[in-house]
Amino acid sequence: MRPLFLLLLYALGTGRAPAKEKPPTTYSIPLPPRADFSSLEWLVGEWVGKTTGRSPQGEIHLSVEYALDKRFMIFREEITLAPTKSASATRESWIGVLSGGGPDAGFLLRTYSSTGFIINYRVSMEGPEVHFSPEGGEQPPPGWLFRRTARRSESGDLNETVQMAPPNKPFFDYYTATLSRAGPR
Repeated sequence: MRPLFLLLLYALGTGRAPAKEKPPTTYSIPLPPRADFSSLEWLVGEWVGKTTGRSPQGEIHLSVEYALDKRFMIFREEITLAPTKSASATRESWIGVLSGGGPDAGFLLRTYSSTGFIINYRVSMEGPEVHFSPEGGEQPPPGWLFRRTARRSESGDLNETVQMAPPNKPFFDYYTATLSRAGPR
């Protein structure tokens, strides 16, 4: 009986149809829409220039490029200013990541400075001007506010004005500079 039982078990075991395999599960994560940087396209490239007018004398180098499949723009700036009666010489570098700020919200620029400050700016367009308005940040200078305007001139130069406001005081022009493209775009 035992050999018959083993034969029957063998026949039933090999005679089964193979179990259907489940198809592999495929996951899809929808990507956020790309920000429309077309209004800022003219900024992409290398820029060099000097401060103008009554500003402290100095040199500025600005680099703007796309990053991560054109989903972000990277800003890098180096500023060197001579000493004045009221301020010592300044040498500062900063890097910023510009992203879309959401539907109808313009853009958001998060900057990281060689001084250790982390400042956010709301970025908006008004004709040939780009306005960078303070939006706080993880580590802004206590009580101080900074804002800047970049304006494309008819000759293709970049005119930059940086304003600052001490705690509980109005904004004043910190420096104004004219930058030109540093070579072909």
